Amino acid sequence: MSETILVGEADDARLSDFRRLNDQAARRKLEGDEFFLSEGWVSIGRLLDSGHVFRSVLLSPSRVNRFRPFMERPELAGVPVYVAERDVMGDIVGFDLPRAVLVSAVRKPLWSVDQLAAASNRLIVLEALNDDENVGAIARAARAFDIDGMVLSPTCTDPYHRRTVRVSMGEILHMRVARATSDGWPGALDTLHSHEFETWAMTPDPKAEELWCAEVPDRLAIMLGAEGPGLTRTVLDIACRRVRIPISGAVDSLNVGHAAAIAFAAVSRPRQ
Repeated sequence: MSETILVGEADDARLSDFRRLNDQAARRKLEGDEFFLSEGWVSIGRLLDSGHVFRSVLLSPSRVNRFRPFMERPELAGVPVYVAERDVMGDIVGFDLPRAVLVSAVRKPLWSVDQLAAASNRLIVLEALNDDENVGAIARAARAFDIDGMVLSPTCTDPYHRRTVRVSMGEILHMRVARATSDGWPGALDTLHSHEFETWAMTPDPKAEELWCAEVPDRLAIMLGAEGPGLTRTVLDIACRRVRIPISGAVDSLNVGHAAAIAFAAVSRPRQ
C-alpha cells in the first residue's frame, strides 16, 4: 500500500495538477487533453472502475483514514497521495476546501463521431451547452437509461470538467464521448444519418411532435441545445424530427438536464 506524503508548501511543484480549481479557463489550459480531476467519494469509486489511470491524489488530513482502503487497490500502486493542512490546501486550490478529496487522472482519448455511431444504437447530442453541471446531470441520466454515448458540438463544455464529473457522480467517466471538430459541425449529424440514426431535435415549439406519440426507431440520437437559445436553426433544419415534451402552460420550460432525463425514460420504455 502507498504511504501518504505530507506537503507543507503550496508552491510544491508536485501539486501542479490541483491549482486554481475555480478558474475554468486556467484549468482547461493546464489540463489540456492530458488529465482531469475527480472529487468526492462516489466519483472516485466510479473512477476506479472506469479504467482511467491515476496520476496523484490530494487529501485533507481528516480524509486520510477513509481513503486508505482505496490505497490498497492495485490501481493506486505507486500513485503519490499528498496530504495538506487546511491553509495550505486553500493556497493550492485557490479557495477554502477543508474536506478535500481530489484525484488527478489521465484522460482517455475521445471517440470519433463515426466510431461512436458505428458502435451505438442510442446517442445524446449536445449543442453548445456551457453549463458543466447540466452536462454532468445529462451524463448521469444517460447512463441510467442505457444511452450508448454522447456527441458534443465543438463549443460544448469540457466533459471532464471537475464539476461535470462530480454532478454525474462519476458516470461521465463511463460514457463513450465524441466531440465534433469545428469544421465537422453540423456535418457530424450527417454522419449519424449515414449510420441510419434518426435524429430528434428537442424543442418547446408547440408545432413539434409530442414525445409520448413519437415512434421510437431502432437507432436514435436525441439532440439538445443550451439553456435559453436551445438548438440552432441549422440543427433544427437538419433533424429528422422536431419533438417536444408537453408540459403545463403555466411553466415556461424545463431545465435541459430534466428534459434529457424525461426523453431518455420515454424512449427506453418497453415497446408494445
